[in-house]
Amino acid sequence: MSDRAVRISKFLSLVLRHQPEKIGLRLDESGWASVERLIEASREKGIEFTLEELQYVVANNDKKRFAFSADGLLIRASQGHSIEIELGYEPAEPPEVLYHGTAERFLTSIKRLGLIKGKRHHVHLSADAETATRVGQRHGKPVALRVEARRMRRDGLVFYLSENGVWLTEHVPVQYLVF
Repeated sequence: MSDRAVRISKFLSLVLRHQPEKIGLRLDESGWASVERLIEASREKGIEFTLEELQYVVANNDKKRFAFSADGLLIRASQGHSIEIELGYEPAEPPEVLYHGTAERFLTSIKRLGLIKGKRHHVHLSADAETATRVGQRHGKPVALRVEARRMRRDGLVFYLSENGVWLTEHVPVQYLVF
C-alpha cells in the first residue's frame, strides 16, 4: 500500500478500535459506524479521504483489519478493540496449534503470566508461525510462541475466529505455551 493508504489505515485503527470520540464518531454495540459519517467526521477534523480511498484500504489491508457491511453503508474494525463492543463471533474449534507473535523482551512476563489480553478484548493468535513473527516484529526482536490450542479447547477455554482469520481467546495460560 502507498504511504497515504497506510496513514489512512492507521487512522482507521485509531477511530474504529480505540477512540471514535476523537472525531465525534459513534459506533454501535457491534462496532459498526456509518461510512458516510466516518468520512464526514474525519474531514471535519482535517483528515480527508474519499470513499474510493476507504474502499481501497479495506480491500488491500494485508491483515484485513476492517470490514464493510453487506450493503457497504457501515464499516468496522475486525478485532483489536480496546473499547467495549460485541463483535458477535461464535465459539470455534481451533486447530491443534496456533501461534502468538511477540517481542523477545516480553518473554519473562509471558513465562510468568501466560498471554494476557491487556487493554484489548482478546489475545490474538495466528494459524502460522510466519504471520506471528511478522506481528512480533512490530514490537522488537520477534518471537513466535507455539500455543497448544486444541488442548486448551479440550480443557474448556473458548476460541473465536474473526472474519479476517485471526484466532481470539481471553487468555493463554502458561502451561499451553511452548517456548
